[in-house]
Amino acid sequence: MGKGWYIVLLVFAVACNPNVEKERTVVEKAVTKPVPEVGYAPEAKLKTLGIELKTPSEPIANYVHAVRSGNLLFLSGKGPKKPDGTNIVGKLGADLTVEEGYAAARMAAINQLAVLKAELGDLNKVARIVKVKGMVNAVPEFTAHSKVINGYSDLMVSVFGDRGKHARAAVGMGSLPGNMAVEVEMVVAVYE
Repeated sequence: MGKGWYIVLLVFAVACNPNVEKERTVVEKAVTKPVPEVGYAPEAKLKTLGIELKTPSEPIANYVHAVRSGNLLFLSGKGPKKPDGTNIVGKLGADLTVEEGYAAARMAAINQLAVLKAELGDLNKVARIVKVKGMVNAVPEFTAHSKVINGYSDLMVSVFGDRGKHARAAVGMGSLPGNMAVEVEMVVAVYE
C-alpha cells in the first residue's frame, strides 16, 4: 500500500470521525519510520575502543543466536568466550574477583555485539538497547552481581551512547554452562 493510500485514509478519517487529531497521529506513525541521526556511528566507536568483532560460531544446540519480532531483536544468552575459543570460567566469590567478573561481562558484551553485527549487517541499525539480563556464576554469599554486569552495561553505553542505556537484571546463579563466569541475554530495538 503506497503513501497515497494513507492520505486517502486520513481524508476518510477526517470526514467520518470527530477525533480527527487522534486519527491523523495514527496515520502519521504508520507512514513515518525513524532513522538514525547524523553522527551516530557505533562501529566507529568500536574501532576507537580497539574492539574487532569476530563472526559468531554456530549454536551448538537446538537454538538460534537471535529472533526478531517486529522491531525487537531477542538475543540468546552469550558467555565470555575469548578469541581463542575458551570461556572465562569460575565462580565469583571463590575463583574470580569482581574485577575479573567485570572483564568477563565485558567479553560477553563483545560477543553479543558480534551477533548483532551478523544479524543486522550494520550496528547503525540499533535504535536502542532495551533490556539486559545478566547471570553471574557465584557463591551464595556473593552480593556484587551489579558490579560484575556493569562490565556489560558500560560497554553498551560506550558504543551506543544514550541508546545503550537499558533496563537490566543482574542475578546470581548456582552454576552456568561449562562453569562460565557470566551469561548475558539482551533485547534490542532496531530500525527497519
